Amino acid sequence: MDKILVAYFSAGGSTKRVAEKLANGLKADLFAIEPEVAYERADLDWTDSGARSTIEMNDPKCRPAIARTVEGMNEYATVFVGFPIWWYQEPRIIDTFMEQYDFSGKTVIPFATSGMSPLGNSAKNMAELAPGANVIEGKRVSSGISEEEITAWAKSLIE
Repeated sequence: MDKILVAYFSAGGSTKRVAEKLANGLKADLFAIEPEVAYERADLDWTDSGARSTIEMNDPKCRPAIARTVEGMNEYATVFVGFPIWWYQEPRIIDTFMEQYDFSGKTVIPFATSGMSPLGNSAKNMAELAPGANVIEGKRVSSGISEEEITAWAKSLIE
């Protein structure tokens, strides 16, 4: 099997837990997409029009800076990208991540945590930001998904 990366952004810990299960199940490398400026609780209040997350999501060109970069990104054939659903799509920091690397020839598979919101246009958006990548539709999962279940889903796409 080709080298696999599980990269994720987690605002509250749910996506991190799923990403860890996925990386463990696939024996993949794990990378946390962390913002240069951490999100505080108030930044994540989607009911507040002045909250940082709301402002970012209302600006399609917003690209929050990421604190670290993936070492040896060119070694990965498959990259799972995890995130919480914000405003029915991927958070802007995921857009930053997608634009930061050359995903040409790689398979990119989004997975998202959300209680109810679907992935929406996340895969389409991510494909537009990563020309030459094979972006698969992906899946919304519960934060309580088992390692066996998330791994079986992932393996069904890559084996």
